[in-house]
Amino acid sequence: MVEKHYKEAVLYESIGDKKVHCFLCNWHCRISDGSLGHCNVRKNIGGKLYSLNYNKLCAANSDPIEKKPLFHFLPGSKSFSIAAPGCNFKCDFCQNWHISQIIKAESEIEGEAIEPARLVDFAIREGCKSMAYTYTEPTIFMELAAECGIIAKRKGLANVFVSNGYMTKEAIDFAKDWLDGINVDLKGFSEEYYRNLCKAKLKPVLDTIEYIAKHTKIWMELTTLIVPGQNDSETKLKQIAEFIFNTCGADTPWHISRFYPQFRRTDSEVTPSETLQTAFDIAKQVGLHYVYIGNLRTRKGENTYCPECGHLIIEREGYLIRKNRTKDKLCPDCNEKIAGFAL
Repeated sequence: MVEKHYKEAVLYESIGDKKVHCFLCNWHCRISDGSLGHCNVRKNIGGKLYSLNYNKLCAANSDPIEKKPLFHFLPGSKSFSIAAPGCNFKCDFCQNWHISQIIKAESEIEGEAIEPARLVDFAIREGCKSMAYTYTEPTIFMELAAECGIIAKRKGLANVFVSNGYMTKEAIDFAKDWLDGINVDLKGFSEEYYRNLCKAKLKPVLDTIEYIAKHTKIWMELTTLIVPGQNDSETKLKQIAEFIFNTCGADTPWHISRFYPQFRRTDSEVTPSETLQTAFDIAKQVGLHYVYIGNLRTRKGENTYCPECGHLIIEREGYLIRKNRTKDKLCPDCNEKIAGFAL
């Protein structure tokens, strides 16, 4: 029986014998009648695939866009952030595990039903300039994100994803007409890291990043959480920086984020500040123009500097913009173009 609050899923096909193939993300689940996909929030009912979390909103509030983190996308603005439960990863260090990792059956999904149009109205009333689909993996609530995104776009708002990058090319194409920006977590640079800590694979994430960079106009920034003893070697950090430089270009911002013990990794140490500085220095040596240190207050690690003359462009303190000197996307001192969306 199909519950009235279930929504037929997007991006799937019937493959016979009441089985379906979900090609929303790179697990490419083949789901038998009555079974759930890898994310636990998409179910085959009678040969049709349904989203179980469409009407199960678990977060809706305005955030600084810098919290996503997106530093070159409408800086200083607010983004109305929404999420539904579930995820297609199982990261040992997930900071939002209480809404992403606890689902075992559809009967356990908790959340509130709010119409997409009302969510967009909330965003406008809060003075937000964008909608953010975040906290959990937005791909797994694509139906809700798409409906909100289309309405938001029509009403003059931008749309952004904060994603693990596991979506398919079909999913990117499905969203690219209304999706303006994305922050992709590039969590590490080895299959072993992804397999052991995320229960996932690296290559699909690299493919997603390359596809967005080369085949869409979506503004993209990347984030790497540096976990001590796992993805913090200078070799791996350099490989990430070189991949970003060669695949996405020198103007793609890279956020190097400090790890704090949580969820299943409470016995790990906090990332030393020296490690973050090493990663920052490596990225600059490789040639990346915009590198940021996150989850740690530093004197310069959150600021944007002109890649040509080195002068301060945007001064930040945490999520607050203290100074923004850009004018028509240009450095006021040397007229160098500063990369970004609506700077």
